[in-house]
Amino acid sequence: MKYGDRIAHLREKRGLTQEELSIKIGISRASLSHYETSRREPDYETINKIANFFNVSIDYLLGRTNLQQTVLDNDVRDFVENLDLTDENILQKFSLTVDGRKLSPDEAKRFIAFVRAERSLE
Repeated sequence: MKYGDRIAHLREKRGLTQEELSIKIGISRASLSHYETSRREPDYETINKIANFFNVSIDYLLGRTNLQQTVLDNDVRDFVENLDLTDENILQKFSLTVDGRKLSPDEAKRFIAFVRAERSLE
């Protein structure tokens, strides 16, 4: 099932018209129509709004999974939302990658130093 079919199915399941859904998520009805017919792809912000509105995962909308929701354990969600790359334990337990290649510990530290330097210029 294409993303457009999934959006239309979710909308119809809720008993909403295209006009009603477009108002609720802040896009034009014409744009929603184009998304539902797969003539145009929604940008990240729009796909995120649609996923949040219907309480489904973006992966579901894009057809990467048939499971509507991917629920993270609360501990995992807290960890992800509060990940601090300056914590040495984090750098040892997890690999950071750029362009598919793992950063060495020295590269990770230089990356963090670069971000700190950029922030100091603000």
